[in-house]
Amino acid sequence: MPKALSTIQSCFVPIKIENIDTDQIIPARFLKATTKEGFGKNLFRDWRYENDDEAKPKADFPLNQPTYRGEILVAGKNFGCGSSREHAAWAILDYGFRVVVSSFFADIFRNNALNNGVLPVQVSDTFLQKIFMQDASATLTVDLAAQTIAIDTTGETESFDINPYKKTCLLNGYDDIDYLLSIKEEIQQFESLQN
Repeated sequence: MPKALSTIQSCFVPIKIENIDTDQIIPARFLKATTKEGFGKNLFRDWRYENDDEAKPKADFPLNQPTYRGEILVAGKNFGCGSSREHAAWAILDYGFRVVVSSFFADIFRNNALNNGVLPVQVSDTFLQKIFMQDASATLTVDLAAQTIAIDTTGETESFDINPYKKTCLLNGYDDIDYLLSIKEEIQQFESLQN
């Protein structure tokens, strides 16, 4: 069962790259596992290490810089494009991110993220650039109930959209089956009226 998500105030990890596809998020050679655990260590694998060697981290990549940390990943426009790969959402969550912020998400990635307890927050290009201008100590506050994201140092806020059903699931830590169980009595009442 996914962990409930309501409000997150956190530092963020900026990756100022557009068109990050699912193969960059989690390369295909790591898709052999059948459970969701362990994908985080290979998140952005080819960008993090020289010649796929964990002993040679690339110092300029944000995930390798100790100044960047937090539960929020901020990425350039068109995040999660490419093939339909649920493992991309698994890798992001397993690494420790609960929220991904971008000015555009590929539809399949957005759905996979929502189905796996990761909140995709789509903001305007202007707001995204304002986030990127913040320093490593800056925090963002994402309020799912209010559907807002704030840059805490400046107080600037923007609203974001989310499917109401997926919002309910995230707020309560439900997957699709958990949600059905939560309305079991209503389903039974409906069925009794049909007989």
